[in-house]
Order: sequence, then C-alpha cells, then structure tokens
Amino acid sequence: MSNAQDRDQPAIRIGVDLGGTKIESIVLGNDGRVLDRRRTPTPRNDYDTTIATVAGLVDAVERDLGRTGRVGVGIPGTLSRATGLVKNANSTWLNGRPLDRDLAAALGRPVRLQNDANCFAVSEAADGAAAGAGVVFGVILGTGVGAGLVIDGRPLDGPNGIAGEWGHNPLPWPADDERPGPPCYCGLNGCIETFLSGPGFAAGYSRETGCEITAATVAERAAASEPAAVRHLERYVDRLARGLAHVINILDPDVIVLGGGLSNLAVLYEQVPERWQRHVFSDRVDTRLVPPRHGDSSGVRGAAWLWRPGEVSGP
Repeated sequence: MSNAQDRDQPAIRIGVDLGGTKIESIVLGNDGRVLDRRRTPTPRNDYDTTIATVAGLVDAVERDLGRTGRVGVGIPGTLSRATGLVKNANSTWLNGRPLDRDLAAALGRPVRLQNDANCFAVSEAADGAAAGAGVVFGVILGTGVGAGLVIDGRPLDGPNGIAGEWGHNPLPWPADDERPGPPCYCGLNGCIETFLSGPGFAAGYSRETGCEITAATVAERAAASEPAAVRHLERYVDRLARGLAHVINILDPDVIVLGGGLSNLAVLYEQVPERWQRHVFSDRVDTRLVPPRHGDSSGVRGAAWLWRPGEVSGP
C-alpha cells in the first residue's frame, strides 16, 4: 500500500505485552474497538530474538491490516531514569538493555514502553472500570503486589521509575503478631507483598494450619465455610483495607481498580471499603474500589493506550 493510501486509513494503535512466557499483541482503533489480537511464545533468555519477535509480530499485524500505527509495549520491569536501561524485570534477559531504543530501531519509529502494572492502570482509566476518573490507582494482587498510577489518562512513573510500588512498603498499623512480618525477596521483612500476594495469602493459611494449598483453594474453602479459611480471608480483607487506606491518605485517588488473581474475590469489594474508613484521615471516603472491566486483557490494552487518540495520526 502506498504512503498516500496509508494516510487515508483510520489511525490505529498497537499494544504489545512482553511477558515471560508469551508475547501478546492487540490493535485498537481510535474508538477502542479491537481490530486484531494474536500471541506467540516468548524466546526466553534471548534478547536479540525477543526484539526480532516483537518486530515480526508488529510487521505481520500491519501487513494483514494494511495499516501502520503507533506501538506501546508493557514489560514486567521498568526503564531506569539513571541509565535508560531496563531494571527490575523478572524476564531477566531484558535487564540492563536499552529495550525502547532497540525496539524503535527495529520498528523504524518511536516506541513507548511502560511497566505492565502501569499498562493495567492506563487501560482501566482509558475505557475500563475507571473511565473518566482523574486519579486512578490500579492494583495488581497476583504472584506479586504492584500498582500503576494514572493521572488524567497518563501513567506516572516518577524520577525513580517506581511510582505505585506499594507492595514494598510495610504493612501499615500492624498487629503484634504481624511484626516483624515474613521475609521478602527484597531483603526486608513485613512488606505488603508478603501478606497480600497470592503466595503470601496461601503462606499465611499454611502457617496457621500446617496445610500447604494455593490461594485459590483457600478462597474455595472460605466459600465453603471452613473456619480456618474464613478467618484467614477476614484477615486478608483487613490487611488489604489497611494497605489501601495508606494509599488513599497519600494519593486520594478517585478510583482504585483491583487486578490479578485475587481481584476475583467479590468479598473484597463489599468489605474492604467498610474497613478502610477508620484508617483514612477523612470524615468520608469517596474513593471507589472496583473490579477491572477488561480483566486479563488490561495489560495489553493499556500498552496500546500509551498513545492517546490525538497522537495516533500516522505511522
């Protein structure tokens, strides 16, 4: 297709979720409609092939659609403001690499790159459960505990690239039996992540009962009214309420959106807002706690939304 013909086509945005096991792409029109979606295995531990795979995926999408667009990429890490290189990625072969620049060179255009939790928050703020809200805190309650912060539709990562890393703050207002707290891989004890992640939730039940099961099974047992599981879920609700109250006292967000596997627990949306009131420094709490609209799709959608509609006018 000629350049003139391409310019006549409606603008598109391409999102890529660069995960540890799969690379997923999505194409959104300016109205948020999904025009294309596909995935391919991640070439683990091979940086150069990872770059080539992303570039090949984008090229295939554009050839099939006959249109080019802007590209946003979500990664399980972040770019260091000090070095311009990836840091903190659990896909370790990305660490220490200028991923945004290498992708831009491979694709022949600028690429926007963000932490995957930020992409989740951007997606839910753009056209998800927090659409139209000014300040959105998008929480991940999964294998780890992270979050993304979006203000007026744009992700905020901060000078250190760690905005939203509430999972590595200490659990606030701890009870005596919560101090010093479980050890965290970051080298400290009592981080929120050690209590509120899926593995942390399961480990707490195991410490109480001696029974090692998954977080999903604990939730199932609580739904079946097993006393130990019910007690542990109640403690989880209280801890999450304290953790989010701390966030509200600092950021005062309009909406908090939960993501990750534990976001499927309906009890969280019923009971956490009831419990956080006593810890929030206000006579009334208007912050809304909501489940995600796009679920597991939010990360890749958010990568596409890193380019806003007014910025997607051509390749």
